Amino acid sequence: MAKVIAIANQKGGVGKTTTSINLAASLAILERKTLLIDADPQANSTSGVGFDPKQVKQSIYECMINEVPPGDVILETDTPNLFLMPSHLDLVGAEIELINHPDREKIMKKVIDKLQNDYEYILIDCSPSLGLITVNALSGADSVLIPVQCEYFALEGLGKLLNTIKIVQNRLNPELQIEGILLTMYDTRLRLSNQVVAEVKRHFQDIVFNTIIHRNTRLGEAPSFGKPAIMYDADSKGAINHLNLARELIEGEEIEQVISDTAIEDKVEDIDERK
Repeated sequence: MAKVIAIANQKGGVGKTTTSINLAASLAILERKTLLIDADPQANSTSGVGFDPKQVKQSIYECMINEVPPGDVILETDTPNLFLMPSHLDLVGAEIELINHPDREKIMKKVIDKLQNDYEYILIDCSPSLGLITVNALSGADSVLIPVQCEYFALEGLGKLLNTIKIVQNRLNPELQIEGILLTMYDTRLRLSNQVVAEVKRHFQDIVFNTIIHRNTRLGEAPSFGKPAIMYDADSKGAINHLNLARELIEGEEIEQVISDTAIEDKVEDIDERK
């Protein structure tokens, strides 16, 4: 079963798409078969892994609106183990087209459910809004990763996103968890960056990732070449940061699995003792 992670923040310019592309590529390089779903009409994740959105014939839009099988839409990227469900500008109209659909918040979940056994990780790059498509992504995800930039308005709007997550948990997806808050655009030269890191960690403590994504020229250049940073310059700070993030994510999964297995063993022992 794939671990499905929505990467969301309704505030633009926080490194959401950069995180989606590079975390997906890093997981793939670490030999985890990974699917990146571009659920943003701007289609930046699509172009960021080497595809021209204008040339995309079928996208997530067709899966959601016309019930096209997801296998017909998924593209293989140049990064080993990394696959893409592309986006298209048509996705802008999907919210209006789905408005009267009886199960409109769970259309994407139905698409994802068909892919659960084909991948180890499914990452969803959400649009910078809290509209119906983002709610669909949260309804279909196991967890949500929240990128937060190390700048002055870092916590602005975060409360609104957390409130949306709580509503989705209560009404649509009780299993949804917060995977973690990821600090991005960190500049070691700025005192402000350190202040933001301290403030976010003070507010959110254990749910903040240890890995911090630094500002990096290569990270900004890579999308213009249609490549994740690790395929563009594997030795760059940005590539190494995201590789560390992928390792932290995998290690967290393994620890959870050990705890889960131990809990099951304890329950079995309790049952045996009662017999």
